[in-house]
Order: sequence, then structure tokens, then C-alpha cells
Amino acid sequence: MQQKSFLSLGPHGFHRIAYTHWGFEEAGRTAICAHGLTRNSRDFDELAQALTDTHQVICPDMAGRGYSDWLLNPSDYGFPLYVNDMATLLAKIGDEKVDWIGTSMGGIIGMMLAIQPNSPIQRLIVNDVGPFIPKDSLARIGDYLGMDPKFPSLEALEQHLRLIHAPFGPLSDEQWKHLAEHSAKKCEDGQFAFHYDPAISQPFKEADPVDVDLWPIWESIKCPVLILRGEDSDLLTKETAQEMLKRGPDAELVEIPKVGHAPTLMDETQIGLVKQWLTG
Repeated sequence: MQQKSFLSLGPHGFHRIAYTHWGFEEAGRTAICAHGLTRNSRDFDELAQALTDTHQVICPDMAGRGYSDWLLNPSDYGFPLYVNDMATLLAKIGDEKVDWIGTSMGGIIGMMLAIQPNSPIQRLIVNDVGPFIPKDSLARIGDYLGMDPKFPSLEALEQHLRLIHAPFGPLSDEQWKHLAEHSAKKCEDGQFAFHYDPAISQPFKEADPVDVDLWPIWESIKCPVLILRGEDSDLLTKETAQEMLKRGPDAELVEIPKVGHAPTLMDETQIGLVKQWLTG
């Protein structure tokens, strides 16, 4: 695994986007793994390692997360900038065909890229997200987004992660520790904070929660899609997931038991689902 970066242009200047690069170009296929709203590229370490026998794997940190730059103007945090950044990443990679694996926000970015003319996305996996998002689930996320808590130790931060991300489902102690280590940054006073810009919450604060309707985007996707849904998810409801099979692209749905929003793609079963679908 290598840490790399590139410059991308936003409305208020250039910013640096960091990414992890797994495997080798000689693999012949490329997979891009895009994380959720407050997460980062290292969520995909286990999946990326498992895919390197068939793919080179690129896992970006979206602007304001992980090792990517925080934006000078918080109002720029949003899908237009994220899509532009990922288009720049695709141009840098130079592959005419890629597989896209997107969790939550990362899945929406993938959907938006997949509908563009001459899109390089050949296969799309949307992990616990769809074209309709209930406002109640967004309000739940907004409750903890942007709070910017500080923790006296990494262990204390991990306990908080286990609380707010309990819907991730059963994870091992080692996996929770991995998430905590890569979700944390050490402050000058020795405390720990989350490794993202609290200002990514600004778009949430500027608007009242409303249902998100992206059906026109979903119905414009042409490539095959695998829909992964946490059985207990409040963001991708069972009703929406079933409707996704009736409208839009050629899609397959797999539900992950004992998981809410969102499956972490860290255990062998979930990783196996992704590998089988991409290579089937």
C-alpha cells in the first residue's frame, strides 16, 4: 500500500486529495473505493487487500477527511466538488474502465459519475445508499456531525465510535481499533479528535432536513449495479431497495443481516460478495 495525492481545483482554489494505492497497475483492472460522509480511505484496507489479486485499488480521502486538505470555504463541501475531485482522480489514473465501490456518500458520488457520457465506470457497487434518503436518517447523522468532540485517549475515541456507529454491526475488537486509529488525529494539547473537518457539517446546518430524491439519476445509470443493504438500515429502506430493482439499471440486491447503516465491508462474507460480483 502506498500513500499518494494530487491537486484538484475547486471554486476557491486548489486543494490536495490524498489516496491509498493498493496493488499494481499490471493487475489490468482498477477498483475505486469511496467512503461515507465522516469516514476515510482506510475503512477499505481489508477489502482493498483482498482485491489486489485481480485489481489495483484506489481509495481516496474526500476533501476535508483523512489526509486530504480542509477547504478554505466550507460552503464548497458538497457533491459538485466531490464529483469534480473524483473526475480529476479518474483522469490521473487514466484507465478507460474502472469498477466503483461506494459506501453511502461514496455510492452517491459513484451514481453521479456513472451517468456521465463516456463514464469509465463499468460496474457500480452502492453500499447502503439509494436514490431516496429519508430526512429522518439524515437528521440522525446530523445529530453527531460537526460536534467536534475531544477525547483524552484513543480508547475513549474508540468507545464513542462504537456508540455512534453501532449500526455497523458486529466487528471484532481489532477492527474497531483499526477504525479508531484511522479516525483520529492527535491535537496539540495531547487529546484526540476525529480526523475530519467539523465544517463538513455546514451544508447540513444551512438547510432543514428534507427527503433526498435522486430517482432521475438512478434511472439514468446504464452499467450493472450491485446494491448492498444493511438489513436494519434506516438510510436505505427495504421499500426503496425493492423499487431500485424495478427502475433504472440492471441491478442485484443483497441484504446483510444484523447490520444497519452501513456494512463495513470488513468481514470475509461481505468481502466475498464484492469479489464474486466483480469477477463473476
